[in-house]
Amino acid sequence: MSETIACVDIGSTYTKAALVELPTGRLVATAQAPTTPDVVPGVLAAIAGFPEVPVLACSSAGGGLRLAVVGYEALISAEAGHRAALSAGARVVHVAAGRLDASALAALAEVAPDVVLLVGGTDGGEASVLRANATALASSAPLQAPGASVRVPGGGGVLARSVPVVLAGNAAVRAEVAAVLRAAGVPVREADNVLPDIGRLAPESARTAIREVFLEHVIGGDRLSADPRLRRWVRAVTPDAVLEGVTVLAGLRSARAVPGVVVLDVGGATTDVYCVPDPDAEQATLGREAVGVPARRRTVEGDLGVSASVGDLRAAAVAEGLTPGEDPLALGEAAATVALRRHLRAEAAYGPGGAGARGVGLVVLSGGVFRHADAAAMDGVVARLAADRGGAGSVLADTHVVVDRRYVLAAAGLLAAEHPEAAAGVLSPLAG
Repeated sequence: MSETIACVDIGSTYTKAALVELPTGRLVATAQAPTTPDVVPGVLAAIAGFPEVPVLACSSAGGGLRLAVVGYEALISAEAGHRAALSAGARVVHVAAGRLDASALAALAEVAPDVVLLVGGTDGGEASVLRANATALASSAPLQAPGASVRVPGGGGVLARSVPVVLAGNAAVRAEVAAVLRAAGVPVREADNVLPDIGRLAPESARTAIREVFLEHVIGGDRLSADPRLRRWVRAVTPDAVLEGVTVLAGLRSARAVPGVVVLDVGGATTDVYCVPDPDAEQATLGREAVGVPARRRTVEGDLGVSASVGDLRAAAVAEGLTPGEDPLALGEAAATVALRRHLRAEAAYGPGGAGARGVGLVVLSGGVFRHADAAAMDGVVARLAADRGGAGSVLADTHVVVDRRYVLAAAGLLAAEHPEAAAGVLSPLAG
């Protein structure tokens, strides 16, 4: 007998739900409800019309996961940490490079991250900066999260609960550095080095650790809800779930002549661009740069939202020579245009492995402003994006473009680990 499962995305404005049949991935029903200050009532409202079934959820409510990167130097280890953090679905709010002095610690505290990604040095390489930065974070307690106080082991003092640290630097001193942080009461999650050797980026272990910290300290805390059901439901930050879904989608297209996928997800607060290019194009970049090229990547534009950050969106559009109209679809088009232009500028650093016209065979437009627009209006949006020469047009001009009208990428990402067949099934209509 078939069974069903509810996949829920708790967004900053709306909570979206999809009822999916197992194991086929058939989409049985969709629903949405406004996100509530305590997010659990919003989830219950969104799934009210569904039968009583298990719930898998992801969340970007409250701004999602705010992450700061602290690295050895800007062009290599800090950049490697930045790329790893973006691939984990985090919103990178700060990047610091070099030894943390008083002003650097103050700047770090000012951005109020949910987690710090501490990196530095290749395995067996330079370690003094990583040691120094761990000592600075431990001794000055610059990052204090709201919540219960904890007693510092061996120190006899009491500090506000520290912001957790994901440690993903030089493996030769990992245990030593972790011990320094833990002695000061700082929660630490250890991961493999994001840059184990020059030119080799290895983000997956850090990605897993960042997800675990998000679940334990953000979802497990009371920022979104004190209801214990939320801890049982939520498996990932929403961009991480969507990136998993995009990866599944790229896998479905692996036999195509041009299998690469780009997804433009326009939301109320941010616009996210996800990219899983042609793996053959990726091979052309091996050994070309010091940091390495992640196989899948994401950029998040915190000033490109159609509601919460609409003022910033208009300013960014004007800076790019655009004059968006007043209606939501026109704002969504402007957000997609600017976000893809920015993403492509970032992709240019990857050389032949970047997302160019030869490496991408499918572009997916996602987000409420696109999902609810009529077909004729969307045809106009796609045509104008494709005509954006030197910007969005370099990817969209000769590429198949679809709209994720069923909003299934996040659902597929939530299903991918435990129900891979269903994840593939729910995405098969998008794959073309």
